[in-house]
Amino acid sequence: MERTLNFDQWARRQLDAVEAALEAWVPDNAPAGLGEAMRYGVLDGGKRLRPLLVMAACEALGGSREAALRSACAVELIHAYSLVHDDMPCMDNDVLRRGKPTVHVKYGEAQAMLAGDAMQALAFEILTPDEGVEPALQASLVRLLARAAGHAGMAGGQAIDLANTGRLLDEATLREMHRKKTGALLLVSVQMGAACGSPAPATWQALSEYGEAIGLAFQVVDDILDCTQASDKLGKTAGKDLEANKPTYVSVLGLEPARRYAQELRTQAHAALARAGLADVAALAAIADKVVEREN
Repeated sequence: MERTLNFDQWARRQLDAVEAALEAWVPDNAPAGLGEAMRYGVLDGGKRLRPLLVMAACEALGGSREAALRSACAVELIHAYSLVHDDMPCMDNDVLRRGKPTVHVKYGEAQAMLAGDAMQALAFEILTPDEGVEPALQASLVRLLARAAGHAGMAGGQAIDLANTGRLLDEATLREMHRKKTGALLLVSVQMGAACGSPAPATWQALSEYGEAIGLAFQVVDDILDCTQASDKLGKTAGKDLEANKPTYVSVLGLEPARRYAQELRTQAHAALARAGLADVAALAAIADKVVEREN
């Protein structure tokens, strides 16, 4: 029987653990101020959705919390590095992130580039400790995260995005772009958490379908919020995609159809959880609702 979950309390416990681990693992003594720039880019900000997905999936399978905590920090470091690089003038050229100046604005472009590089390397270092996580599980987690972050995932999606600025895209192409750019890291967060347990093939498939639906729903809602919320509410520059003439779900589908699509994806996510064959998916179900109902 599925428990009644106080999601806010559950999430606070997970996020406190993740924040403490990041505080300990992200260095403050890297050369020439690099550590300061790294810590500025990843600590004390953001929704931490990806770590929550890792911890919720691991918990649903009764997996290794040590491996999950390391996975949660690693995927957040990859996410943070991608934001640091995406905000730079050669990419999205943004000056506001998480309610504060972007890393390149505060520390300069070269230091921001190096901070992102160092965050990416640190993510994989955290996944491969000398003890506490079995070597076979380390290899699986590294493989999952590397694939999601690279040419077949996040980096490839960003390349598609940059190549299509100012172009009209059909919905299928837009979906494929965001499946890689945003969805890949959200999907792999679920998969890495699941890998910390021992999922049956059918459970792995169902959780992957859940992760795919969540990944796409997050981007649809992001596109909606970009044109309906103010910058101070979002913590980043509102209307940036419209100004840059980038394809979004709102520009392709329209605002109300995009809202309906987000609800459809939430339904898909809940249906996938129902097929997972797990006794307690309350946290994962709550995250699906939070993704679609969020206001920033």
